[in-house]
This record gives sequence, structure tokens and C-alpha cells, in this order.
Amino acid sequence: MASRILLRLVLLLLLSLTTSAQNPELSKTVKEFVRVEAPKVVLTHVRIIDGTGAAAVEDQNVVIEGGKITAIQQGAEVAASEGTTVLALRGYTVMPGIVGMHNHLFYVARPNLNSRRHFEPPVLVPQMTFSAPRLYLAGGVTTMRTTGSVETYADLNLKHDIDAGKLPGPHIDVTGPYLEGSTSYFVQMPHLTSADDARETVEYWAGQGVTSFKAYMNITRAELKAAIDAAHKRGLKVTGHLCSVTYKEAAELGIDDLEHGFFVNTQLDPDKKPDVCSESAGEETMARMDPSGPEAKDLIQTLVSHHVAITSTLPVFEGDVGGGRPPLRQQMLDAMTPQAREDFFLVRQRPASAPPPKIDPTLLWKHDLALERAFVAAGGLLLSGPDPTGRGDVLPGFGDQRGIELLVEAGFSPVEAIRIATLNGAIYMGKDKQIGSVSAGKNADLVVIKGDPSKQISDVENVEIIFKDGIGYDSQKLLDSVQGKYGLY
Repeated sequence: MASRILLRLVLLLLLSLTTSAQNPELSKTVKEFVRVEAPKVVLTHVRIIDGTGAAAVEDQNVVIEGGKITAIQQGAEVAASEGTTVLALRGYTVMPGIVGMHNHLFYVARPNLNSRRHFEPPVLVPQMTFSAPRLYLAGGVTTMRTTGSVETYADLNLKHDIDAGKLPGPHIDVTGPYLEGSTSYFVQMPHLTSADDARETVEYWAGQGVTSFKAYMNITRAELKAAIDAAHKRGLKVTGHLCSVTYKEAAELGIDDLEHGFFVNTQLDPDKKPDVCSESAGEETMARMDPSGPEAKDLIQTLVSHHVAITSTLPVFEGDVGGGRPPLRQQMLDAMTPQAREDFFLVRQRPASAPPPKIDPTLLWKHDLALERAFVAAGGLLLSGPDPTGRGDVLPGFGDQRGIELLVEAGFSPVEAIRIATLNGAIYMGKDKQIGSVSAGKNADLVVIKGDPSKQISDVENVEIIFKDGIGYDSQKLLDSVQGKYGLY
């Protein structure tokens, strides 16, 4: 009997230590946004979309203790008691927290942008260290990759403060500074000078604590290979928004992931030269690549055989299609500063005097959707991220939700789209044993949504509570806290 009591005390101590490590003491700032915090939380009578791609399961109870999902049971009434909070959630859906795989903590600013889409150089990327993390968490993003950092020390310090409970926001995989070649569209980019410089850059920032790297448009093959090898030696991964290097070349060099679906592959661009970005930056290739043709099949086979993931970033390209895209959301407009909102509409509207595009954007859109479907059908790992502010009209959190909706437009079922935006990201990051699906034993990183996204995918926008490590945050309070601030800080 005494040994059993001792064993129980040891187990309770271990649980206490685990809970303490999982959930540090929250600051006053963070507590303002906490809606649910208790040793035990029971979500009753919910619909579960578990993130695996399986059909939704009706009328379930989810039990959360110590930051973990400890049980998933048939729906039943549960009496609240000391230390236990019970939420009655009939009509609500619980899904995994979104794992955002192309997310940023900065805003793209075009000085003196006007109605003709003219602006003055240089294009700038001011940091949104205050507003972006809150918008991500409010939108249901519980884990994100920065996928290219401009103020990397700020991002690392932000990650530390979020993990320490000092600031609200998702768990962050901090990507190092962009691995860019000798020229760049952005004045704040560092520039590599050689393969040795690429290797040394990776080694330095890996030592500072970044956990991934992103190659950019003008990197050379030698620089990319050196960066990949240096990252892999440390167990870190490299993704790329490429142009000077084609998708096939990057796959054969050992890259782990490629950004922007198939939009920026340049292998069929007629003016493509080795290690030089082509004029159309991939549009010619996208137009020429028949999704069911031999070149597409060969490319997809190469990517799959080399275990290269693809990150779908449909929201950032949607505006090119026209026809009132993307749909306006008042909450999103409310988050922006007046200047950011004005710029949003200037970028959204095509000037009457503008010449027609050389290549029909609708064709590019249709080809990418079909290529993404074909990639998944061939066994490829498709990820999701919005690339917020890549064109100035995609915002953190809102863009992540829109990405899921657009995956459904691409032909995936709602539960498949949710898997791409949750479990697939966790698999790529090697965290699928901890996050990415609703399963007993995993971290309680969950999103509580009013409605049923498995039947109407737009319901994914109706986020009310976000559980991160078992603590429930109020989405509306987070949104209210950044109203009119995005674009400022």
C-alpha cells in the first residue's frame, strides 16, 4: 500500500513538472487574452476534425490536462468541479491548430504607392513583431515557420518571450536570414558572395538558434548546395523561393522544400540561363507546363523521389486572378492601419491604363491548382502557408484560413485541406508525435470553431477559442488588441 502511495506521488510530481515546463507562468499581458485555464478542461459534445484527413466525428468529448489531450470520448454531460472547467460546445468543431509553413513577421511597404501602382524605391519590410503574432494566434495558428527572416534577432527573441509566457503568439520555427545571391528586390536582404559564405552564414545562424533556412531568388547552385549541406549536418532543413535555380536542380541538390506551389519554377522559361533568374520568374514555365503532360510528370516524380515537400501559398496569388478576389473581410480591414488599408485597395485594383498581362493569370492559377493535386496524388507532401504581405494583400491568420479554403477550390476535400494545413506541416517539421492532429497524448493545440468546416469550409473563419498547450485564448480579444495596428508595428 505504501509503495502504491509513493508511486502515485512520484507520478503526480512528474505531471506537475511536465505541466510547468509545458506552460510557464503567464505574464499579465498574456493573461488578458486567456479565456480558459484550468488543471482539467473538458470540451463536450464537439465535432472533431482530427487532421488526418478522416471524416469528421460527431458528438465527442475532448479532455485536456497538463497541456495534453488525455482522452477523446463519446459525447456526454460532465459536471464541473473544483479544478475542472467544462465547456458545452454543441454545434462547434474542434480541429488541430494550424501549422503555418510560409508565414512572416514583417509587412511589405511600398513608399508613395499610388493608384497607378507606382511607388518609389526602396521596397521596405518593416517588422510586425507586435501585431503579427497576435493575428496568427487569433486565426488558429498555433505553430508557424517564419520562412525567411529580416530581423532575425528580433524573431529569435520573440520566440523566446512567447515560449516563456511573456508575450502572446504561436510556437515559432525561426528561419534564418534569407540566403540571397548578389542582387535582390528587397534592400534589407543580405547578399551571399560565395559557396563558403553560404556555408558560414548557415553555421553562424544555426549557432544562434534558428531552426531552418530559406534560399531566395538569386542564389547560385553552388551557394545553395553549400547551404543545404551545412544545414543538413546540423539536422536542419532548407526551403526555397527560387528562380535562378530550377525545381529539378534544387531537388537534385538536396533541398527539403520549395515555396509557392509550382508558380516559381523556371525550368521551361525560354530565357533561362544557369544561376540567373529569368525575366518572367517562372510564369512562362507555368504556362507551358501541362499538368498532365510528360514534363509535369517527370518533375513531380523527381520531387517525390527526392522527398521534396511543396508549400502551397495560394492566397498570395489569388489577387492576380481578379474578379473581386480575395473576398473582403471586415475584421481583416479593421486590423490594418489607415495607410495599410489604403495600400491594400491600391494593390487590389488594376489601373485602367495598365497593359494586359503577357500571360493570362487564370491559366497560371488553373495550372498550379492541377499541379498541386497531381503532386499529392503522386505521394508528395503538400504544406500550406499564406505568405502574408508578399503582395501586401494577405494578412497573418486571415491568410492561413484563406489558404485552407483555396485548397478546397483546388479540388481537395475540406478534411484533406485541413490535413495539409495541420498534420502535413507537423510531419515536415518532425513534430507529428506532438502536434498536427487531435489525438490522445498529443499537445492540446486545438482550434474551437463555430460551425462545420467539413461541410462548409468557410466556417474555418469562425474561430472562437485557440488552445495552445492546453490554455484557451480568446480570438476576438486578440483581434481587438491589434485593431488599426497592422502595418505600423
